[in-house]
Amino acid sequence: MKTNSYNTLHGLLLLLLALFSVAGVAANQVQGVRIWPSPDNTRVVFDLSAAPDHKYFTLDKPDRLVIDLSNIKGGSNLPSVSGESPLIKAIRSSGDANSMRIVLDLAKSTKANVFALSPTPPYGHRLVVDLPDDQPAQNVPPPAIRAARDIVIAIDAGHGGEDPGSIGPSGFYEKNITLPIARQLAQLIDRQPGMKSMMVRTNDYYIHVNRRTEIARGQQADLLVSIHADAFTTPQPRGASVWVLSLRRATTEVGRMLEQTERHSELLGGVAEIIKDSANERYLAQTVLDLSMNHSMVTAYQVAGEVLQELGKVAHLHKKEPQAASLGVLKAPDIPSILVEVGFISNPQEERQLRSAAHQTKLAQSLFSALKRHFEKSPPADSLFAQQRSREHRVSAGESLSLLAQRYNVSIDELRNLNQLTTDSIRVGQTLRIP
Repeated sequence: MKTNSYNTLHGLLLLLLALFSVAGVAANQVQGVRIWPSPDNTRVVFDLSAAPDHKYFTLDKPDRLVIDLSNIKGGSNLPSVSGESPLIKAIRSSGDANSMRIVLDLAKSTKANVFALSPTPPYGHRLVVDLPDDQPAQNVPPPAIRAARDIVIAIDAGHGGEDPGSIGPSGFYEKNITLPIARQLAQLIDRQPGMKSMMVRTNDYYIHVNRRTEIARGQQADLLVSIHADAFTTPQPRGASVWVLSLRRATTEVGRMLEQTERHSELLGGVAEIIKDSANERYLAQTVLDLSMNHSMVTAYQVAGEVLQELGKVAHLHKKEPQAASLGVLKAPDIPSILVEVGFISNPQEERQLRSAAHQTKLAQSLFSALKRHFEKSPPADSLFAQQRSREHRVSAGESLSLLAQRYNVSIDELRNLNQLTTDSIRVGQTLRIP
């Protein structure tokens, strides 16, 4: 009897385990739907409670993307959708007790890419739909090279969209710090005659690290400035820093964390090429270095020094010298590139400071001052800055400071300050710089 009772109990336990296993398989649920539009792609993210079991296909006349999810509970209704895109007319669903069909009504045909992503904090399981826009709004063509062109500064607001970047103690996202600073910096640059900004990311969407440099190159940028907020495993580290490219892996722990964070961002953003430290890459890096990388790296180091000098006036500096790491956003061989960490979001005090609009304005102003000073010292030869720098006048007999001010339509004070004159007296043969 004891044996029969044991067998019966054992059988019941196995049956219960099987039932729980079946219930677990059918326990998946759509918890959220998010749309992230960018100029040439729309990403739709379905947040799920477990790994998705899915199939998909497309239909035309009208254009639709159909996704079938198996082992779904919770009925046929989707949660409310966050975000919108001109490429998506509507997202609707139907289903039964264990499955759900999701239909994306599209404005036009597109080659959809649908894939699952494993949990990567702060997100859980996701089903991602990428909808490329084959005919996005065309970018404004880069300015034609002319005798006195604008210096183009590409401003890259780090992270964005599906990739929030580092997360502060209060839950604030790095991407919500970098974009406001980038926008303010762009406004300051655009108000400066002879300088022009271009925003790599204009809103809250994800761009792969390699694509960021391609966008900058497409606008013939003279410099790429990537804006970020640092983070560490402990709350103590604080302060701003500026990073330039190292063709070797970073030697500091913070630098290694930055490199790992960049790869983490790629995982958050979706399927991406992750830069591998292979023999081919090292050979290519050496070849590029021989051709043009040396100039870009030297220029980037000079800019980084100017930026640190200005940042030190408005923020604590984590490092007073430029730091080096092998980061993809810095690897454009033909564009000098720097990455600015405006502070540690993992430090509670600095997180509060970085969230402050007033402090963001100070940071943007300091970056602008540094960039302007660098290009005043070392302007591209065909730029307006170079033309202004080369305006000189050799004093002839009978000329005075007031006469020259009137002739060149500038003030006496501007002439005096630019030429570091303590009086209005000038001498024949003296060379004066003209504002």
